[in-house]
Amino acid sequence: MYIACDNPIYMPIILITGASNGIGFALTQYFIKAQYQVIATDIDVEKLKTLETSNLQVFKLDVTSVNEWQSISEKVEILDVIINNAGVIIPAFAAEIESKLTSSQIDINLKGVINGSSFAIKKMLKQGYGHIINISSLAGVAPIQGLAIYAATKAAVRSFSLSIAFELKKNNINVSVICPDLVDTNMLTEQLEYPAAALTFSGNKILKTSDIVEAIVKRALIKKEVEILVPKSRGWLAKLGNVFPEFGSYLTETLTKKGLKKIEKIKEIRKN
Repeated sequence: MYIACDNPIYMPIILITGASNGIGFALTQYFIKAQYQVIATDIDVEKLKTLETSNLQVFKLDVTSVNEWQSISEKVEILDVIINNAGVIIPAFAAEIESKLTSSQIDINLKGVINGSSFAIKKMLKQGYGHIINISSLAGVAPIQGLAIYAATKAAVRSFSLSIAFELKKNNINVSVICPDLVDTNMLTEQLEYPAAALTFSGNKILKTSDIVEAIVKRALIKKEVEILVPKSRGWLAKLGNVFPEFGSYLTETLTKKGLKKIEKIKEIRKN
């Protein structure tokens, strides 16, 4: 068990967005056990209410709403860590992109992270320390066909995070951005019916939520790494594809075929 809190007496305060499912729910469970004071937020909080423990507070929060962030701010005096995890994905090829699909992804994936970071920065500057952890994606490191809008929002999250990281370091505020490959969550399930998402499934391994929790604890909170690629091997491949777009384009056809086969395999397994 990797424990992020070395002092069992002091209970650090952590706020997690998108805490009701997937990575967010796994993080909530972990930090409750690690003796943090957890503030778990989501637009739907019914599942969170089933976690009956004294070191958990649950708040309904739409990360796109500045007013709701202000309401949270009035209830939270000290904040050690924030994890901006809330996100959505709607795969679509370029010809299928519609404004409503674009707006929701930009609002939640990007504006939500900026809102959460801005909320945290004000708290942390006042108290003189803190750690902001933003969830991006390997799709934000290299361009991914079929996920143009999602990739654009995650690239913006990565860029935003790296920018504020160096700006806030002098104020004793750490910033980490996590860029994971495909994780076994509801987001994976939602992509199974979209051929546009094929490249997402082209990796050799589907990550578990525990892999992301471990990366956040060991590499962000303990080692204070700024950029965390999970897994490292696919991360560096994504970086190579970013530096040399033609190289990524060359591999696209092969990886797409691999991804489509993986989708069919997963669907067959789940059917049985």
